[in-house]
Amino acid sequence: MSITEIFRAGGIVMVPLLLFSIAAIAVSVERAVFWLRISRRQRPLVKGILQTYRANPPAVIDKLKANLQLPIARIFLEALELEGASPSQFRLALEGATQAELPLLKRFNTLFQTIIAVAPLLGLLGTILGLIRSFASIQIGEIGSNAEAVTGGISEALVSTAAGMMVAIFALLVANLYRGLYKRQVSLLQEYGSQLEILYEWHYQAIAPMQSTGDSSTEQTYASVG
Repeated sequence: MSITEIFRAGGIVMVPLLLFSIAAIAVSVERAVFWLRISRRQRPLVKGILQTYRANPPAVIDKLKANLQLPIARIFLEALELEGASPSQFRLALEGATQAELPLLKRFNTLFQTIIAVAPLLGLLGTILGLIRSFASIQIGEIGSNAEAVTGGISEALVSTAAGMMVAIFALLVANLYRGLYKRQVSLLQEYGSQLEILYEWHYQAIAPMQSTGDSSTEQTYASVG
């Protein structure tokens, strides 16, 4: 049987199943491109940012602004743009920026879960409709003349069930794959964020004595003038 014949044999439930399959494929491609871009560019970018921040913290801002397509760059930039923040405030800003990026990393998860849950139900609905069609075609004493209608209903029941299971299985496999990538990305964000926190606290502690010395000298100057 050709694909067109299979589609026709599945009955009316094949229409939403076809829409679900197209949506699942399209979203899978979009997520694949998204995660591929992150996996290729994120690690070298973070290493370069951390190395640059050790030597010249202000130079990191321009580098982050040039890579705003990556979530890690937006997270670091939002935290580093807080001038004069204490290490605890910096940590809060970093955590808040990370939480804001999580919905983007989990994008389309609800769609996958909907397809996984609804596709088998549509297949079951097609099974019921096919069996109803078969039983309605059976007439006592005329089974031979209605054999085509009976087999057509059975074919609709089987095809719709198989199609629903195929769509659900595909969506489940893809969703589990991207769920694993999401969990790994969250772990990396925590790791990279902790490294940036350590560097920020180190620079903050190095600058704080200089600022306090400058403030005390200024106070002494004002006192002597008074």
